[in-house]
Amino acid sequence: MYKANSVESGALLLLKNERLMKHVFSLFIIMITSLAACGQKQPSATQAASKGENQQITSQVDTLGYIDLDVEAFREKMKEPEVVILDVRTPEETAQGKIEGAIELDYFDEHFADKLDSLDRNKTYLVYCRSGNRSAKASALMVQKGFRNVYNLKGGYRAWTSSSGQ
Repeated sequence: MYKANSVESGALLLLKNERLMKHVFSLFIIMITSLAACGQKQPSATQAASKGENQQITSQVDTLGYIDLDVEAFREKMKEPEVVILDVRTPEETAQGKIEGAIELDYFDEHFADKLDSLDRNKTYLVYCRSGNRSAKASALMVQKGFRNVYNLKGGYRAWTSSSGQ
């Protein structure tokens, strides 16, 4: 029968101790993580909704480069300084009414992209059209051209007038 010498016995003992230490360390990490999680406050429903909304906005900016706003948020954004309201509808459409103070810049004008180049890229732009489709395209083009603060009115002028925003 083979009898292990003292070096082999020491190596086996060290190997067993190393395995034991790994298990102890793993349990220690699990315990610390559990205690840390128990000590954290859970967000309220409002905070959770706000956080989700902020993540959605961040995601949208990362994807599109501009932010869609509903009528209420658009109206609030209008109160900020250095805001430019940009109506990208046709002259025929704007003749039927527009948001007060809006600059008219027809999306279908063959020089639309060139006219965007004359605008200050550092200002905040609130863009709208009839339904939100053209203004979304205009907003995307503005972002491509280096505009950093671009907001699109979801639902466009139709949503604005149906919410009595006039």
